[in-house]
Amino acid sequence: MTLDLRPMLRGEVHVIELNFTLDPTPPTNVTFTDSARITGRITDNAGYMRMHADITVPYEGECARCLSRVEGVFTYAVEKTIVTEGTLTDEQFEENEEEYVILQNGMLDVDEQLDEYLLLSFPMRLLCEEDCPGLCPKCGKPLREGPCSCPTKEIDPRLAVLAKFFEDDGSEESGTEEKDKN
Repeated sequence: MTLDLRPMLRGEVHVIELNFTLDPTPPTNVTFTDSARITGRITDNAGYMRMHADITVPYEGECARCLSRVEGVFTYAVEKTIVTEGTLTDEQFEENEEEYVILQNGMLDVDEQLDEYLLLSFPMRLLCEEDCPGLCPKCGKPLREGPCSCPTKEIDPRLAVLAKFFEDDGSEESGTEEKDKN
């Protein structure tokens, strides 16, 4: 959606309400189950324009630890200062790029801006629970369902040869004891 902010620049309007939907690009391994809902406003206070927007989008994906299905609603608040093209120097803009949105010919493309903010702020990994224990590395059973029957002690593969030495039936030990007695 492209907003015409020229009436605000001329001083005819001081508030523009935002209430629309957006079909954003979902992150990898996530599906947005519906369009994103954008609500908020753009206000003008003596030439100082500020955008306040809340983005809400339902999603589904897989838990990063146990691969179970995760559903939820992600909400993100955006607050940006709107400046007209040429107001800031390149240095000023680069120093505070996250703070500003630039108007081009009095028009603001909010779809592109909000899609980018949503993609950058969405969690990199989804979890079914904050303390999800994940999967058993041997059998793959989800550990949130309870412990599995896999052995908990693992022998270091570099020392496995020594374990065989101690597992012998002990016949060598008894032979050395008899020699010591004689």
